[in-house]
Amino acid sequence: MTLRGLITDWGGVLTTPLRDAIGAWIQADDIDNDGYRTVMREWFQNAYAGDGVVSPVHGLEDGTLPVAEFERRLAERLRTRGGAAVAAEGLLTRMFAAFEPVEPMYEVLRKARAAGIRTCLLSNSWGNSYPRELFAELFDGVVISGEVGLRKPDPEIFQHALELLDLPPQDCAFIDDIEHNVRAAERLGIVGVHHVDADGTAARLEELLGVSLR
Repeated sequence: MTLRGLITDWGGVLTTPLRDAIGAWIQADDIDNDGYRTVMREWFQNAYAGDGVVSPVHGLEDGTLPVAEFERRLAERLRTRGGAAVAAEGLLTRMFAAFEPVEPMYEVLRKARAAGIRTCLLSNSWGNSYPRELFAELFDGVVISGEVGLRKPDPEIFQHALELLDLPPQDCAFIDDIEHNVRAAERLGIVGVHHVDADGTAARLEELLGVSLR
C-alpha cells in the first residue's frame, strides 16, 4: 500500500501527550484530581456518545460554546485540593501550558511533504494557540474544528480535510491519539494510525507512504 495523503491531529501527536500537560496543570494549580477526572469523564462520554447529547466539550470544539463560557462552566465544577474555587479566566491556557512540540513528528511531516505527500492538519481546538507560523511549511491544508463549525469524529470534518487535499479517502492516512477518532476515519475508508509514540507512528507511516521518515 502506498498512500498519497497524510492527515494529522495536533494535540497529543505533534505535541507531548495530553495526560502530561494535564498532570502538570493539576499540580501547578493544586487541582483536586478526582474531581477533575469525574467531570471530564462525564463530558467526554457525552461528547462522543453519538446520541444527540451535547456536552460543553462538544460545544467548545465546534465553536458554538465560547472559550470563556467553557472555562466558567469547568471552573464551576472544579476545586483545589484544599476546597478553594478555581479561577476561570485563562483556565485553558494554564491547562495546556506544558504542551511541547514533538520534533520527530514535525520531521515526519517535513520529509513526507518533501517526498510529494500531501499533508493536512485536522485538530479539535480547545482554544489552543497553534504554531501558525509553521503551517505553510508543514501543511497543504489546515482544518481547525472551531473555525469550520465541525469536530471529530463527525464525518463531515474528515470530508472537508479530504477536499482540501483533493484526494479520495483510500489514498490517505489519518493520525490521532484518540482511538475513537481513528475509527471514525476508518469508517470513511481512510487508513487509521492510532498514535502512541513518535517512533511507532513513523514506522507505520513509512510502510503506508513508502518513504523514509526518520
